[in-house]
Amino acid sequence: MITLPGQLAIRTIHGRNGDFNVGRLATSIGEFVIKNAELDQYREGKYEGDFVITEIRPSTYNTSGRMVIEIRAHLGGMTLSNIDPLSRDEANRLSPQEVDPIDEEAQTPAPAVASTPVEAKAPASSDPLVDTAPFGADVPPTPAATQTAQDEDATLFGALWPLGDIVKLDATVDRRVLRQQRDRLGVLGYEFAPLSQDWHLVSA
Repeated sequence: MITLPGQLAIRTIHGRNGDFNVGRLATSIGEFVIKNAELDQYREGKYEGDFVITEIRPSTYNTSGRMVIEIRAHLGGMTLSNIDPLSRDEANRLSPQEVDPIDEEAQTPAPAVASTPVEAKAPASSDPLVDTAPFGADVPPTPAATQTAQDEDATLFGALWPLGDIVKLDATVDRRVLRQQRDRLGVLGYEFAPLSQDWHLVSA
């Protein structure tokens, strides 16, 4: 693990799984591709600071009929000091055809899961005029009708709920969940503060 000063250029790509970010870190020992999940919270731009690199390794992926080999670094943390907009030339250096990390992870074969026996149930009648509910039993309401927005938020944010005025997301959760949390915080009136790397509730 090493800490190096450098500049991280972040570009936002609009993918089928939602917006995601890719980064290119320029340091004194070379340039590296960064695809940490926490980058998805940041806006497109150039971020200067000190970066903790925990791993450097080659990585390959296929896209548009070609194989891409890149040197990827994993960040264990960063302390940012300055933010600048990304120029068009700098944005073009970060390929818009990057594969979404979610899709990369999906290509990894999942471990086999033992099947569990399921109780056989009598097939329900397909005739719409036949009432298959037991006599005297009320039809339970659908989950969508009973689950409120607060319940959904509590499920989405887990241990972070209820949210305070300042929220720091856990980047170790599933990438899809992190993106959902990011988008939901924006709807709830929060803004991401890159220098402190957390979300702040904007006062009305």
